[in-house]
Amino acid sequence: MIDFPIPSRPLRIAAAQAHVVAGDVGVNAATVARLVRAAGAGGAQVVVFAEKFLSGYEPELIRADPERCAVNGIGDPRLGVIADACRGSGVVAVVGAAVYDGGELSVSALVVDGDGVRARYDKQTLFKAERAFYRHGRAGCTLEVGEWRLGLGICYDSGFPEHARAAALDGCHAYVVGALFSVGNGYHESRIWFPARAFDNTVYAVLANHIGRTGDWTTCGSSAVWGPDGRIVAEAGPTDEQIIYADLTPEALYTAREAEPMLRDLWETGAEPRVSVRAAAPAPR
Repeated sequence: MIDFPIPSRPLRIAAAQAHVVAGDVGVNAATVARLVRAAGAGGAQVVVFAEKFLSGYEPELIRADPERCAVNGIGDPRLGVIADACRGSGVVAVVGAAVYDGGELSVSALVVDGDGVRARYDKQTLFKAERAFYRHGRAGCTLEVGEWRLGLGICYDSGFPEHARAAALDGCHAYVVGALFSVGNGYHESRIWFPARAFDNTVYAVLANHIGRTGDWTTCGSSAVWGPDGRIVAEAGPTDEQIIYADLTPEALYTAREAEPMLRDLWETGAEPRVSVRAAAPAPR
């Protein structure tokens, strides 16, 4: 049997959505800093931003001038305003960025606190249009904030049940994703994927999305948090700048895991061999 400890205290998390300026890391970093301070004033300990928030979803701009339009490694001085805001507000920020490092581009989530960038997760499951620009991430990432373990994902990662399951099997209590979901089918996908990831793993699921237009996409906002029972806890509107908050509680995790013990009852991967059976082909009629 698999069993995981549950935190003893709640964690207040926020998802922030705002307009971005195409290719302007400095301006977008200032927006992040402003929203970090606002989230801290609202009691958040963690705030999450959309995929590639620091540059916008602008693959052609980024490829043409990566030193200006992408973050230059984790020591990029343009990130200093975010660290300052985190230090002043006591908040940890998870910020979407295109990162240019060692001559390669990645779609990344940067974990920033008062000491600067503490970790970087690179998107593991790139969307088909991204594969010509970016390299695949090579490992998952779990962020620890107090007793809470948060599994990081980026957009298309969340469409794969295995990605959130890997986080849950690493003891995560929440699956935290910055994304770009568009109007129409993107909104539909997000409203299927996220409650499923939450319910299947009895974890919270957190989505921070874009608003307005970025790159070739008209986005749908509606950043949201789902509880470990798959039900919505908080949701933003589709078009306006907004910060939403959710209190992640030990009680909700415990209740969900008692009612739906799939994660607890799951055998360790590889504990039982898989049997393949080939059926005889039916005789032609």
